[in-house]
Amino acid sequence: MTWRSFFFLSALLAIGWPTFLFANGVASSNGNRFDKTSDRSAKADDRPNIVVILVDDMGFSDLGCYGGEIDTPHIDRLASNGLRYTQSYNCGRCCPTRASLLTGLYPHETGMGFMAGQDAGRPGYRGDLNRQCITVAEALRQAGYATYMAGKWHICADFQPGGSKDNWPRQRGFDRFFGTLLGVGSYWDPLSLTEGNTPIKPQGDFYYTEATTDKVVEYLRGNPAGKPFFCYVSYTAPHFPLHAREEVIEKYRGRFSQGWDKIREERRKRLVDEGIIRPEWKLSARDDRVPAWEDVDNKEWRQSRMEAYAATLDHVDQGVGKIVKTLKDLGQLDNTLLLFLSDNGGEAMEHFDGMIESTGQPWVVVRYVPMFTRQGEPVVAGDIPGIKPGPETTYAGCGAAWANASNSPFRRFKTMVHEGGISTPLIVHWPKSIHEKGTLRHQPVHVIDFMPTFLELAKADYPKTYENQALRPPAGVSIAPTFENRELHDRPLFWEHYGNRAVRDGKWKLVAVQDGPWELYDLDADRTETRDVSKQHPEIVARLSVLYDNWARRTEVLPWEEVKIPWIAPESNPQIRSTSEIEAYLDQLESRGIEAPFVKTWRETHPRPTK
Repeated sequence: MTWRSFFFLSALLAIGWPTFLFANGVASSNGNRFDKTSDRSAKADDRPNIVVILVDDMGFSDLGCYGGEIDTPHIDRLASNGLRYTQSYNCGRCCPTRASLLTGLYPHETGMGFMAGQDAGRPGYRGDLNRQCITVAEALRQAGYATYMAGKWHICADFQPGGSKDNWPRQRGFDRFFGTLLGVGSYWDPLSLTEGNTPIKPQGDFYYTEATTDKVVEYLRGNPAGKPFFCYVSYTAPHFPLHAREEVIEKYRGRFSQGWDKIREERRKRLVDEGIIRPEWKLSARDDRVPAWEDVDNKEWRQSRMEAYAATLDHVDQGVGKIVKTLKDLGQLDNTLLLFLSDNGGEAMEHFDGMIESTGQPWVVVRYVPMFTRQGEPVVAGDIPGIKPGPETTYAGCGAAWANASNSPFRRFKTMVHEGGISTPLIVHWPKSIHEKGTLRHQPVHVIDFMPTFLELAKADYPKTYENQALRPPAGVSIAPTFENRELHDRPLFWEHYGNRAVRDGKWKLVAVQDGPWELYDLDADRTETRDVSKQHPEIVARLSVLYDNWARRTEVLPWEEVKIPWIAPESNPQIRSTSEIEAYLDQLESRGIEAPFVKTWRETHPRPTK
């Protein structure tokens, strides 16, 4: 498979041994019972409700409470009444993070070492959640919790209505589900929208972020009295396309007129002032692919990309406010553990002039990009100067320059495992048990830690088997001690995605880009990774590389050159549109006088068919 083909396939679907074990994890003969809850029905259940709110492609410094300019008052209020973590990690991309968050394992242990639906035929890279893992929903449901999910799933290989539903949310532990199975799509008309196990179409004045919030409110209001619940709220925002209501976008007109360079500097300063980062950590250099703001043209259009991005997060914040109000109205807020985080850092992907850069194909060749709105208007997809993102007739992203600002002060982006790709805000709010309000936590934590944390608080054990399948033990540790600012046991943390790889052990981080050499950083002195000290400390490089290699062997991680993602020919790929579909779409654009740069590019390689 050529790199060109591989990148095309990636665009189509853009859409470790543990240090923590539960001491009494004895399951019944069928592996489904959690014995600590066997007598719970006989007494009042005081275990906390658990709500996880995950956003998509949000950078480290986008939130107001993490140094950003975007209006996030409801999220900020959670932070001011709870905890903010300064060294919280995800897995660097959508599918791997979701798999780890829901299972407590590293992504490859679940089969999700790369992307959903992309099967390399190797255990760590099947693109489908395997049965050697149990989800938080499966575990908590067995422990007596109601389980709800709304939003983006993105950890199953098959999303077709007639295909296998084995790894859809309802089959992986959720009592109720509303959302999308794929990882990307229009906010106005998302592909793969599903309720339970039934594909549905959006109705009326539909906007996906609002619909996700409304469904969560419905679930919470319908929860049986006295029954604890786990609710997983997985917003697609602010992942491209940058769709938002115009009145929300208007709030942000002109807010980013300083440009990305100045904004990166100001965010770093606010993070230092808040104590989230150390003053000695320098601002990382502007990314190589990003020009200086003072050198670019089309500044108004470039600002509009960040204005629309901010609006998508504003919609999320409004949703968080509604969820919190619902919990308060129901008398449940005090004993609800609520966590807010992002699945990876900012996304640097560009589709200038509407093209998939690596393939020379228009973005609309893939079905998750709609050709028409529900009202029949053509969608002009791509990052096209002069076309401001936001309306349903657009399909655009914020691009590398603004993602570089979103990830300030860190380096690199989503899919990479430098700090800009894997660092996330983490807000933890639990009024009943967290008594230090508005404080910071500096202990390194990871999404693999959520499963053991939730089971500890639910007074449940992690089983050795589930539905007669042996399970891998959890890779993380409970972070409950950090709620009281106690330290966690020292343990290394690991990453691999797309050949990018890293290990962090204490203050030392070893990291590399695909087939590049190892770089070594002292994160105590330089968390922004500006000074590679690998040559000064070869013995540390050697020690950490052995740790990484041993972890990789245990967890089904392969060298990237050995991962063979199969190429699916367009004529047999249900996610690729046919030439005749593209031609009909282009005819519509031309008949309406809509000029799109990709039309000319398409015609250069696809002459108009003779009739």
